Amino acid sequence: MPALLLGLWTLIALSYALSAGLSSISEGHPPNWSRMLTWNFTDFYLWMVSVPVVAWLGRQSAGQGWRRFAAVHVPASLTLALLHVAVHLSIYWTLCGPGRAPVTTFPAFVRMEFAFNYHFALLIYWVILVVLRGLDSQRRLRDERLRNAQLASQLAQSQLRTLRVQLQPHFLFNTLNAISALALADPMQARLMIARLSDLLRLTLEERHALEVPLSRELELLSCYLDIQQVRFQDRLSTHMDVAMDTVHAAVPSMILQPLVENALRHGLLDKPESGQLQIVSRREGSELYLRVDDDGLGLPEGMSEGLGLGNTRARLQVLFGGAASVALARKAEGGTRVELRFPFREYVTEPTP
Repeated sequence: MPALLLGLWTLIALSYALSAGLSSISEGHPPNWSRMLTWNFTDFYLWMVSVPVVAWLGRQSAGQGWRRFAAVHVPASLTLALLHVAVHLSIYWTLCGPGRAPVTTFPAFVRMEFAFNYHFALLIYWVILVVLRGLDSQRRLRDERLRNAQLASQLAQSQLRTLRVQLQPHFLFNTLNAISALALADPMQARLMIARLSDLLRLTLEERHALEVPLSRELELLSCYLDIQQVRFQDRLSTHMDVAMDTVHAAVPSMILQPLVENALRHGLLDKPESGQLQIVSRREGSELYLRVDDDGLGLPEGMSEGLGLGNTRARLQVLFGGAASVALARKAEGGTRVELRFPFREYVTEPTP
């Protein structure tokens, strides 16, 4: 940064010296490049040294209103411009002496150069102040946007955890009810269901802090859940997973499929007298991941509103992807229900172990 500032002020000094030289040539006078370079480099390098002072004064008036701003910078600009002109003219006189024959003393030189240079110094002070305040405002805006983004991310993660916590007791309550129903009628099947539930809870606890998991992990959790339901449904349930190989490493919200499958079993297949089929499909469609849960059950009940599972799924996708995600629930023409999810596809990245 210091090298960049030095280069900037050097470039400004060179441009002014070149302009002065070309102006002298256009008037028919040979330019004195040494004097022009000394004048401009002394002038602008002094301003370079003064920038921290102007920056400090700018911070004293930041956010204090116009009265405070004027009270600080009007006297400061008049004083700093006066000091700048005095030092600049003194250094130039010491290095180069009088520039023209009629000017033989330093007081005469100051009287000749003071008015224009003092006006120019005032102008430079205010230009530096405006630039510094603009840069500071830009920095504060960038910091504010970063803080807002961090807060939004923390809020989204908190919302996702809340939504996920809603799912777990809901699912657990339904499973325990099923075990209770089997406890007396079929104790062996009830014990088998408890063992499957234990496996599922272990897997769930392993992912308790993960907001997203690879699709392969989500399907592993889903298979464990379906093993529990298979005990309950016996030969009245058959499942089929049609998973494209290029989707198994896709990042998906944890437990995004389980509530959809639970809805299909509870509302579509549980009361169906004959056997039913459940199908889970995953595909990559361009930049999107497409997930589908199909059942050939009794279909959506008339007047059924969106329940906890589907509403939770919609809310989680909205938090994660906004308008880039969609959830569609529809009756199938041949009977049953279809739920389709679409959201941006991206590979799951394993977080490094600390």
